[in-house]
Amino acid sequence: MNARRWLGLSLLVAGLLCASGAYAQAQSLHKIRLTSLPGRPLPVVAAEMNGTFAKFGIQVEVNPAPNSDAMRAALAEGKANIAHAAVDNSVAMVELTGADVVIVMGGEGSLNELFVQPDIHSPAELRGRTLIVDAVNTAYALQLKKILLLNGLQAGRDYEMKPYGATPQRLVAMREHKEFAGSMLGPPASIVAKREGFVSLGSTQKLIGPYQSYGAFVQRKWASEHQDTLVGYLAAYIEAQRWLMAPTNKQTVIELMMKESKIPADVAAETYAILLEGHGGYAEDANFDLDGFKNVLKLRAEVEGQWGGHPPAPEKYYDSSYYSGALARLKGAK
Repeated sequence: MNARRWLGLSLLVAGLLCASGAYAQAQSLHKIRLTSLPGRPLPVVAAEMNGTFAKFGIQVEVNPAPNSDAMRAALAEGKANIAHAAVDNSVAMVELTGADVVIVMGGEGSLNELFVQPDIHSPAELRGRTLIVDAVNTAYALQLKKILLLNGLQAGRDYEMKPYGATPQRLVAMREHKEFAGSMLGPPASIVAKREGFVSLGSTQKLIGPYQSYGAFVQRKWASEHQDTLVGYLAAYIEAQRWLMAPTNKQTVIELMMKESKIPADVAAETYAILLEGHGGYAEDANFDLDGFKNVLKLRAEVEGQWGGHPPAPEKYYDSSYYSGALARLKGAK
């Protein structure tokens, strides 16, 4: 066999070995089905891009939901293993449908603002109007109800709430349908809304206080049966959040925001400044804000009359053991 043929055969064998190795690695990865609202969580995008999921033996399939009803259904029916959204959705699943789900990680606070049409300048002008929400009895709809209650307006009596979908859809709806007087919007939609002339009547931070918004929740049974997989996923997510928040990665993160949210560079840069450099956005290590979650429960008790107006202890809905395991695994991985 001449040298050229020998070299070709060697390269072929090496290629087959590499391919079989990659196939074996893919077969050994623990697969997780993820549902999220709205869009793909940026830490998930970063973890995929940087190979962080593979590092922790995880392969993720992401199916963003069009609205919270679809997201909650996907988790309840086992079509998804993990849900990422405002954690009040998990509380609602427990209390309104009896689902055995639990929050396992935080991630973000709430930077929502109540945005209204350009011709509106006070909450009083919302009397008799229609406001749009994702769902009328969860998360940001409760923020909206509380803000308007502070101004003497009650849902159903003084204004109508209409379910319409996730934040991006609601901004589009407000552009196209002037009869939709307002909605709760967070960045980047809130930034775009402000530039387009929509009026902010105040932020949740100022009017409601700390609020544990975005987080991860799962079915308890799945978590107990897949503890190692869940801990690995959380470890990868935390590492990705650390990468996102590292100042040295700022430009790359802005470019990711542009691609994922389909926004221009200046809007992405402002979104980065608000979410990652300001107060109340991305949480260090995707930490769960216990005080902010107590406020979530308090809001549900006040606005919806849940639990007779007296919220239970947060531990009923949050299990920190998986998150603690993820931090320990990260420490051991160094």
